[in-house]
Amino acid sequence: MTRLLASVTDCPEAETAIAAGADIIDLKDPSRGALGALPLDAIRSIVQQVAGRRPVSATIGDLPSDPGLMTDAIRATAATRVDYVKVGFFTTENLGDCQRAIAPLSRGRSVVAVLFADLSPPLEDLAGFAGAGFAGVMLDTADKSRGGLTAHASLGDLRAFVDQARALGLLCGLAGALRIDDIPALLGLAPDYLGFRGALCRSDQRQERVDPLRLLAVRRAIDRVPARAA
Repeated sequence: MTRLLASVTDCPEAETAIAAGADIIDLKDPSRGALGALPLDAIRSIVQQVAGRRPVSATIGDLPSDPGLMTDAIRATAATRVDYVKVGFFTTENLGDCQRAIAPLSRGRSVVAVLFADLSPPLEDLAGFAGAGFAGVMLDTADKSRGGLTAHASLGDLRAFVDQARALGLLCGLAGALRIDDIPALLGLAPDYLGFRGALCRSDQRQERVDPLRLLAVRRAIDRVPARAA
């Protein structure tokens, strides 16, 4: 079953997402980049507000591929008691070093690697993430102004990504300026979750507030289309 991940910025948006039936509450600051991080105090407040009603994920920010910076940010974000820590890999530089540095942290934390379809992602190296103990992988887009996920990856490429992740025992998510019209085709690939921000907001602008009616429309669209049998 494909779940709905809704990205929110504060406690009121988290409550809106829960009320509309979001399955995962994802914490990020869209004004600070593709995976802009909220302040740690804000993350703690939202985690306390959600109070276990939904799993909560949080991004560590648009960081360079530096093992030290990444591991420090993972530790700090995980200490807020989120369920998943999302780490963006914007380049293949130092990829192996970063995976090896994160591996010890993944034993007690659920770390999700985020790759970017518009930045020549290392899709052939998903085994490296599995070997380092990552809980999952997500395919997103870095530059939302250049089109959504399906503008940068064919359905065949996305199917291969989902199937490879599943074979490796990784959770798998698809995101990146997704719209309601994308849902039927993407559900046919049976990812574990689809991630939304812009489509949930007023005027389709990810830096605007989440609109309850838009979120409910996405929830209903996911529920309406039967996914491919796994």
